[in-house]
Amino acid sequence: MKARGAASNFLGIEEGSLCSYESAKYVIQSAPYEHTSSYLSGSDKGPEAILEASHYVEFYDEELDQETFRKGGIATLDPIDFTGKFDKEAVDLIEAETSKLINDGKFVISLGAEHTVTYGFVKAHLKKYPNLSVLQIDAHSDLRQAYQGNPYSHASVMARVNDLNVKISQAGIRAQCIEEAELIKSSPNIKTAYAHQVRRNPNWMTELVDHLGDDVYITIDADGFDPSIMPAVGTAEPNGLFWEETMQLFQLCATKKNIIGFDIVECAPMEGSILSEFTLAKVLYRLLGYITINTK
Repeated sequence: MKARGAASNFLGIEEGSLCSYESAKYVIQSAPYEHTSSYLSGSDKGPEAILEASHYVEFYDEELDQETFRKGGIATLDPIDFTGKFDKEAVDLIEAETSKLINDGKFVISLGAEHTVTYGFVKAHLKKYPNLSVLQIDAHSDLRQAYQGNPYSHASVMARVNDLNVKISQAGIRAQCIEEAELIKSSPNIKTAYAHQVRRNPNWMTELVDHLGDDVYITIDADGFDPSIMPAVGTAEPNGLFWEETMQLFQLCATKKNIIGFDIVECAPMEGSILSEFTLAKVLYRLLGYITINTK
């Protein structure tokens, strides 16, 4: 695998020993797959926009008192090529590419377009971590068995993950159909903190984290955040999560569990605004910081 140079890698890292594939512990892969977006499109531009915005993120993290990229190095890879690949073929390609990185001993961070890509990431990690569980940040529960006749829709990604019989904790959900709500009520594997419960239940973070197993994969849909801090998404919903509460959730998860990988998806860049992609670059760096501090 060949990593990108400073002009296009995450953070613009110039020190070769800290951004080469051979020496870096952490790798960032991009999966710009967009095929089933149902409202605004443009999420295929999200991964590159986040990488570009990261060049304006400070190396030094004032909360963690460290330059996180020095805790193992971060290599940035060229995007996966989805030419002619859709639905199951696209998911299979993502699973195969992610598995290669995991088999090389890398901790994989993925930047995706539509949320469908998470199914491939989870399947790859499940091979190494058979007791994997998933923490989902999202406005939508994404538990429809199919959407517009497609079981590989972005609106069905967590239904496919649920098919794998893994525990799922969801935070920030505030848009779903009644069938999704009924599935959540009936399934012992799914624990949901709806957005209105986040505001009213002081124990929501602990309840979500305690529901998870020891090995946790995190999927972050950008629309899980409130549109006031994350406007560039395909389907914005009011009453979303804010920075501090989300970081507290990540920190708690990193402290109590073994985070084994994560992704950020569904950023659809807006012309004339960099707020969303810059914020997501900082989300990536801060979450990675929590992980490096708590890695045994």
